[in-house]
Amino acid sequence: MTSTKDVVLWVVIPYLCLAVFVLGHVWRYRYDKFGWTTRSSQLYERRLLRWASPMFHFGILAVFLGHVMGLGIPKSWTRAVGMSDEVYHFLAISIGAVAGVCTVLGLILLIYRRRTVGPVFRATTRMDKVMYLMLAVVIALGMWNTIAGSVLNLGGHYDYREGVSVWFRGIFRFDLHPELMADAPLGFQLHGMAAMLLFALWPFTRLVHVFSVPLGYLWRPYVVYRSRPDRLGARPAERGWERVEPRG
Repeated sequence: MTSTKDVVLWVVIPYLCLAVFVLGHVWRYRYDKFGWTTRSSQLYERRLLRWASPMFHFGILAVFLGHVMGLGIPKSWTRAVGMSDEVYHFLAISIGAVAGVCTVLGLILLIYRRRTVGPVFRATTRMDKVMYLMLAVVIALGMWNTIAGSVLNLGGHYDYREGVSVWFRGIFRFDLHPELMADAPLGFQLHGMAAMLLFALWPFTRLVHVFSVPLGYLWRPYVVYRSRPDRLGARPAERGWERVEPRG
């Protein structure tokens, strides 16, 4: 039997976080359009950023795609295309481990850079600190679930594709199953709750730049650059506009 606490944790809070996520982005775009930016600190320091930024962004992109497949695609679909559970498990662990390590190392370097480089640290806002903290918690819990559940097999085997994934898809289909999250291991519960809180925080941080796509570049007019001579007569005069020397 589903308790009131389970409904609040795994139905009410997820919908509240989704509402804040959507409405928060609408509000941010309408009232803080010029703040819709990454607030790049590349001008302050480039050596560490050159390694940390690609490592983190490519890693988190791979992690996101892995979550899309793991949470959004039912097990029956992967079986229908000929992918066995063993193959799926191997790909999820191997690719996910590499992506997770890249994400963790990239995040550590970004935090280290932001804390040790003076101009970057001074440009760091309180919301940036909260964002980094939430990102670190979500990523750490995700890595722990992968290592403890799939590699070390601590606490017995748990198939999240029959529990957490079904609960997650049910939120968007209004087919609610809070009891599935209530029965999930604590690590998955903490990871899910931290991720929802991160989504609620998302519109009010620099993470909004994820939804900034430069589509205007596809049809904007060409930008014409013209050189300006350093001194008079440095550029050949066009025909019909020859310079007339003064007489005297």
